[in-house]
Amino acid sequence: MMRGNNKQLIFRDDGDRRFFLRTLQECKDEGGFNIYAYCLMPNHVHILIRTGEMPLETVFRKIGTRYAGWFNYKYDRVGHLFQDRYKSENVEDECYFLTVLRYIMQNPVKAGMVEHPADYRWSSSPDYESGTNRLVDIQYAVSVVGSLSKLNDFLRTNNNDHAMDVQAFEKKEKENRAKEIMQKIADCNSPQDFRRLEKDDQKECINKMRDAGLSMCMISRLTGISKATISRMKL
Repeated sequence: MMRGNNKQLIFRDDGDRRFFLRTLQECKDEGGFNIYAYCLMPNHVHILIRTGEMPLETVFRKIGTRYAGWFNYKYDRVGHLFQDRYKSENVEDECYFLTVLRYIMQNPVKAGMVEHPADYRWSSSPDYESGTNRLVDIQYAVSVVGSLSKLNDFLRTNNNDHAMDVQAFEKKEKENRAKEIMQKIADCNSPQDFRRLEKDDQKECINKMRDAGLSMCMISRLTGISKATISRMKL
């Protein structure tokens, strides 16, 4: 998944969407990877791929760099278009593959943008409905289910599928940034390291971490010191 910086729009019109898909096709031709599904939402993109010769990081760096450069030029803007690094997870079995496939197709339905997945033209759903291989490779999913009609019945079914837990990723990113702050301030990487500091040094570092914007809950997790103790550590 690629998302706009601060959740901003990354597509303002159909021309933007067409250019993104052309970029995706070009990168696919260069990298030799397979695309099984995609969905362009207003401020984020979902893509289900099997990597080829080109590493995943390179794939998304190429896509992001080319599209962001074109977008910034078109709209006379500067700065990052996409939020940090792309988010990804491995799909390691056929059952979860089908779950992710349907989750991606039904994004516009669950967002209230269309009634049926195939009504949304900026996803791979119309390809599966028509049985055409253009940007996406539909044959693998068909082979997993057994037939195109059975597959489309599955993809249309209402569900409570979950994939790519964005909140979990955001929580992890927030914790990683907090760890970087503690490392910079206290030169510690774990609660065990922090507890080895002298008490006065612990107090000074905790106050600096609070000044850096870390919450007491986060500081407590990083240092192993209770919130009650932290609340009393004011210089």
